[in-house]
Amino acid sequence: MKKIQLGKSDLEVGEISLGCMRMSELSTKEASEVITNAVENGVDLFDHADIYGKGESESVFAEALKTTGVSREDIKLQTKCGIRKGFFDFSKEHILESVDGSLKRLNTEYVDSLLLHRPDALMEPEEVAEAFAALKESGKVRYFGVSNQNPMQMELLKKYVGESLIVNQLQLSLVHTPMIDAGFNVNMQNDPAIVRDSNVLEYCRLNDMTIQAWSPFQHGMIEGPFVGNDAFPEVNAKLQELAEKYEVTDSAIAIAWILRHPANIQPVVGTMNTQRMQNIAKASHIVLSREEWYELYRAAGNDLP
Repeated sequence: MKKIQLGKSDLEVGEISLGCMRMSELSTKEASEVITNAVENGVDLFDHADIYGKGESESVFAEALKTTGVSREDIKLQTKCGIRKGFFDFSKEHILESVDGSLKRLNTEYVDSLLLHRPDALMEPEEVAEAFAALKESGKVRYFGVSNQNPMQMELLKKYVGESLIVNQLQLSLVHTPMIDAGFNVNMQNDPAIVRDSNVLEYCRLNDMTIQAWSPFQHGMIEGPFVGNDAFPEVNAKLQELAEKYEVTDSAIAIAWILRHPANIQPVVGTMNTQRMQNIAKASHIVLSREEWYELYRAAGNDLP
């Protein structure tokens, strides 16, 4: 698998990562197979969060990792914090407690990257800065980032935080493209022209931040997959056509579409099916033509001006 650099860090990782939200549903043996298969296919960044499976996903991962031949030094561990039951919390106390809990569950002395999960309207950036400094100094966290944040939210953090923000995790799929749509419809009076995210795509590129695309197969937030879904006939027909051309699966083409963007976006794939992960990993070796990329974009229901 091709490698990318995460932001301005020295972390070099496979360009596709594995999201571990559903790992709590697996046995230790099943999770071990998922981890081993991922590494064998070049996937070496494992994305966690303190809330996934109420923490159980991190615990299952740690127990499973011990039964594999994969060493801690061969992989990168990322976790997120800030979502609590009914509210968001970027307080210094919660960030530090959350990281300690994740480290214990993951059975590791450090995580390679920590992301703030969803924006906290009551955030005091000075507190975040103090938490990040303490985590960095103690060696518990190597690098920091955010998730679901717009440029001004990140600028506010950067005013106080001494560490570079290397990642912004954002929703992106063929059928969820607001960060791309607005760029096609500049100065037009239509719905796609509305800039909903303060040009977050361009901001991350200008600031050398890696965008990690979550839910790359989903439509809406929790509605389900669009790949193979009869409600999306045009895009699935185009996916299948290109899948046959490149001799891969339609899911691999959906990921190749994201990888084709010059921003070096890293998809976070949440499958716990080893064969599916193996098939998806083949997307790393596919370079869609410019015409094919646009064909897929239009097939997903987008009009070009």
